[in-house]
Amino acid sequence: MVVVDDLHVVYKIYGRGHDRGTAAASLLRILGRKRRASIREVHALRGMSFVANRGDAVGVIGRNGSGKSTLLRAIAGLLPAEQGNVYTTGGAALLGVNAALLEDLTGERNVILGCLAMGMTKQQTKEKYQSIVDFSGVGDFIDLTMKTYSSGMGSRLRFAIAAAKSHEVLLIDEALATGDAEFQAKSHARIQELRSEAGTVFLVAHNLEEIELTCNRVIWLERGQIVEQGEDVISIVDRYIDASGGQPVLRDPVTRRRIKDQVRTAATTW
Repeated sequence: MVVVDDLHVVYKIYGRGHDRGTAAASLLRILGRKRRASIREVHALRGMSFVANRGDAVGVIGRNGSGKSTLLRAIAGLLPAEQGNVYTTGGAALLGVNAALLEDLTGERNVILGCLAMGMTKQQTKEKYQSIVDFSGVGDFIDLTMKTYSSGMGSRLRFAIAAAKSHEVLLIDEALATGDAEFQAKSHARIQELRSEAGTVFLVAHNLEEIELTCNRVIWLERGQIVEQGEDVISIVDRYIDASGGQPVLRDPVTRRRIKDQVRTAATTW
């Protein structure tokens, strides 16, 4: 369970001001005098409040800069609140942070270290190792250093590591945008499993069809504030598309049925 109560997050940006090209600034440089550094504040989240229950898969939508990734990082405890609070019933795992990958190590070593970092025992890591490799689809690259991986391969391996353990709260930021249809189907299936195991999942994705297929709730953000939230995912997504001028979601029933069949098949192989 996650409770966000009147959450404000403010970034402080340090700089030298905006008068670099003025005559006064030039004179100060000639005289060897230093200008006082300026601090600019960006109010990234503004009074955000909501509750996500166990078993919820919450889609977070909004345009670039609306505060989606900031919200996930705040829930994970990686950003301090300027005001308000975030409460979780257990540890929150932000995909790509809890399973950080080290470029100079092989994929194999990263899998082992990632599992241990999440609190799994050596025996649990050994038991899960092959299924993680198979899930990621990196194949023989698992024996090579991470610097040889494409960004997509790295993202798939991060997801496979993070999804190997059940989390009270799992935060996923654009991870499902990588990989082919088979990998996306496996990812959907694993998220459904996490929900059934009484966890809470937050998903940020620009692909709105991913949100509709995966989530039972949605939060629409704009300029750090909640525009709308609720369980009527399709209606909220449609209103977001109308407001942002985006492309309508293709809701072809045949395609949806095929994807759901792939998810069910993937669920039996994890």
